[in-house]
Amino acid sequence: MFVSHGLLLPFPVRGRSFLQDSRAGSTRRTVAPSPVEFGSLDAGWRVYGSYEHLWAGQVADALVDLTGGLAERWNLKDLARTSDQQDRPGGSEHRTCRQLLSLKDRCLISCSVLSPRAGARELGEFHAFIVSDLRELQGRAGQSVLLLRIQNPWGRRCWQGPWREGGEGWSRVDPADEAELLSQLQEGEFWVEEEEFLREFDEVTVGYPVTEAGHLQSLYSEKVLCHTQELPGAWVKGQSAGGCRNNSGFPSNPKFWLRVSEPSEVYVAVLQRPRRHTADWAGRARALAGAGCTSWSPESFPGKDYQAVGLHIWKVEKRRVSLPRVLSAPPVAGTVCHAYDREVHLRCELSSGYYLAVPSTFLKDVPGQFLLRVFSSGRVSLSAIKPAAKSPAPGEALPAGEWETVRLQGSWRIGQTAGGSRNFASYPTNPCFPFSVSEGTGPRCVRITLHQHCRNSKYHPIGFHIFQVPVDGGSQGAPSLLLQEPLLSCVPHCYAQEVSRLCHLSVGTYRIVPSTYLPDTEGDFTVTIATRIDRQSIHSQEMLGQLLQEASFMAVMKT
Repeated sequence: MFVSHGLLLPFPVRGRSFLQDSRAGSTRRTVAPSPVEFGSLDAGWRVYGSYEHLWAGQVADALVDLTGGLAERWNLKDLARTSDQQDRPGGSEHRTCRQLLSLKDRCLISCSVLSPRAGARELGEFHAFIVSDLRELQGRAGQSVLLLRIQNPWGRRCWQGPWREGGEGWSRVDPADEAELLSQLQEGEFWVEEEEFLREFDEVTVGYPVTEAGHLQSLYSEKVLCHTQELPGAWVKGQSAGGCRNNSGFPSNPKFWLRVSEPSEVYVAVLQRPRRHTADWAGRARALAGAGCTSWSPESFPGKDYQAVGLHIWKVEKRRVSLPRVLSAPPVAGTVCHAYDREVHLRCELSSGYYLAVPSTFLKDVPGQFLLRVFSSGRVSLSAIKPAAKSPAPGEALPAGEWETVRLQGSWRIGQTAGGSRNFASYPTNPCFPFSVSEGTGPRCVRITLHQHCRNSKYHPIGFHIFQVPVDGGSQGAPSLLLQEPLLSCVPHCYAQEVSRLCHLSVGTYRIVPSTYLPDTEGDFTVTIATRIDRQSIHSQEMLGQLLQEASFMAVMKT
């Protein structure tokens, strides 16, 4: 079961109701079922393993855990500041309460106090309440009065505001309404007015409605999000933990294709897996109790189980795209900032087509696991972009098989063929070597190696780019071709005697351009092009190895 700072939460989950109550030093649980998969998610991906491990945390996380859906937190104080800046006092907060009024019968609503005002300590600090009802009354003077019924799951610390029994607030409404609303109150419940609610509480948490068929429903349009997809992913240090868009390694982050078949309201969420099992929190609580500690606070427990994460989505027009070019353009949707939340999500109105979703951590080389979830009103499909195949280390033997090898000699000469990297206008003057890939059973496996001849190990930083000659532009000159985006690259330029790249090339004509990083750097080199020869298998039981993925920033969408 789940305790969220003392919040008593009844949740319907797959036909069952789970209830949790928490008081200082004691816990009451109903009998939980055997370990249940995380919400409605499948694919064997479990965040915790069972409800027994759900201990302490945020209300939003509880709603996600027990429904498999989504939840949102609305910061009432941020809304107030936004309204003040827009010179519309109370506008955003007023719309928030009206929205809660429309949602009260469709989803669970919680509110919390993070930092109580002076003189309002009875509401507690870091404490969660339930918004059990909202009622809009007609006041005696004809004005509209919006009241919220708040439940304290601990059954105490009732707020003694103007709408308490005998309070002055009831003088504004009809006595019959007063009698009816006061008769509905149970232990730990009290009424507050809209203005009072916005002043005393800091946050509202709303769980997305779930239909009887088990589908999520949008908080904003009431559309049923009946199409769902989810895929696991991971940020791996040194491989796919590229950090935020401020980092040059951002393109190495996990990437996913999202195909939208029809205009849809789409929610894309990144759900982190905690780095430390939450049972450790329970162990810490028992240790504190054993040491004579009678109270605890969120600061008593480690708060670094989650990384600051974000999510960005780009629209792509073609099935074959250059990822560096796409990722350098503004995304169609993205989180405002990277947040230390277990889950972040985006709401998008997307037209039909293909999209690229990139979840990231704020810091580079921070490991972690996550689940990418998609909820949509229309048909969608989700697939992961496989990471590029790792190139063999210089001098490493070629993979097993039969290879055809071609060696080309060249040199860089000052003022002639030493054009430097693509950062310089002189780049097109570098040596340019043509080669072609012939017809085969499919894309051919090619290893390209650049070896510089240096004495006394005084290496220059070297690298190379591969350009594909368009089918209808075979006579295109090298200078104009080299001004275009390369198909593949072996960069950044490295201070090494040899650099190489293993790639997968389709039939066609190509150009290899080796270069030093700085212009006017002289040297001799050899370019080796090794192409694997695909022959028909002789032995019927021979097993073919897994095809190598293209080692580049190019990717092809699945349809």
